[in-house]
Amino acid sequence: MVDAVPVGELPPVGIVPRRMHAQVIRSDRLGDPVKAFRIEEIDTPRPGKKEVLVAVMAAGLNFNNVWAARGVPIDVIAARRAQGSPHDFHIGGSDASGIVYAVGEGVTNIKVGDEVVVHPGFWDPNDPDVLAGRDPMLANSAQIWGYNTNFGSFAQFCLAYDHQILSKAKHLTWEEAAAPTLVGTTAYRMLHGWQGHTVQEGDVVLVWGGSGGVGSQAVQIAKEAGALPIAVVSDAKKGEYCKSLGAIGFIDRREFNHWGQPPHWTDDKGQKAWTAQARAFGKKIWDILGEKRSPQIVIEHPGEDTIPTSIFVCNAGGMVVICAGTTGYSAVVDLRYHWVRQKRLQGSHGTNTEQAKAYNELVIAKRIVPCMGEVRSFDQVGQAHQDMMNGKLAHGNTTILVGASKAGLGASN
Repeated sequence: MVDAVPVGELPPVGIVPRRMHAQVIRSDRLGDPVKAFRIEEIDTPRPGKKEVLVAVMAAGLNFNNVWAARGVPIDVIAARRAQGSPHDFHIGGSDASGIVYAVGEGVTNIKVGDEVVVHPGFWDPNDPDVLAGRDPMLANSAQIWGYNTNFGSFAQFCLAYDHQILSKAKHLTWEEAAAPTLVGTTAYRMLHGWQGHTVQEGDVVLVWGGSGGVGSQAVQIAKEAGALPIAVVSDAKKGEYCKSLGAIGFIDRREFNHWGQPPHWTDDKGQKAWTAQARAFGKKIWDILGEKRSPQIVIEHPGEDTIPTSIFVCNAGGMVVICAGTTGYSAVVDLRYHWVRQKRLQGSHGTNTEQAKAYNELVIAKRIVPCMGEVRSFDQVGQAHQDMMNGKLAHGNTTILVGASKAGLGASN
């Protein structure tokens, strides 16, 4: 058994080194990501039953490991320790492209040498809810790989269940393939996963943060379904980028100042001022469409700052579907607009394998692009998350080179 190899190199396929380099978070340095992440050499994990060990060629960034670094809203290390984990550290990363180096007992559909990506939907295959055929992301054991779980993609090797393994699109480089899976499968579930409110041809779909990870994928998935996506962004350059992906127009949120919790319903003056701003925001949607039609689906993730507006402008009988709370979690809903207009506020988390495969087929078929924003080196994991937290990353998705020695490798057609 070989020892750890340098980052950017790999041992021969199937030869698993005893040790590996990883970007590690520990409880005694939770806080700003630039300080929380440190490169350490640790034991390489071994695959157990139904598990697969993947040599990570590139890893994708997602906001969940900003949370992991800060220990907010939960300390993922402490949570796992309370559940009996022997590991006092966290290796995050919920997107990976790479090469299979080992498989555990019971893995039959994956072999050493396969080029793959990993989707983030993690659950115990023996969970009673899973065995009963329930959506596994609603099972008690459902978690997000590389956030709730250890041994994610910010290391030379990652560990995942076999149901998470998808074929890598051959036309993509390693860094492109690592970029979109978490955000893309999340957006796919948001638009296609909720019976009675799946995206339909001609639907107006409002997408918050349209130039970001989830947003850039939601715009494309909505367009692919024949819907009319409209992006909300923070500047015109990002708006034009969204239009290049298929948005029919964009709204610059800087034109409005009513964000956050609205005035109490008993504050007539405050309510009048807030409602005027919300109506003006809704009129922007109509102006883009050229008709008075409101969004049937609103793709949400900011949360606290934007939920009141999302509920206000959503069409009667429509759905606001939310996958995060990047501006905070204490969102206020004016129930008058909610029950009288019979709107749905739907939480959405992760992906099941059926949805992940459907999304990945769109990528393989070149109907969805990964929206590669920028590529960084392995030693930049902490700084990249710091920049993500501070809104300083390029639009689209950011990836980290791990086993790949340079950008541009891995595409075969």
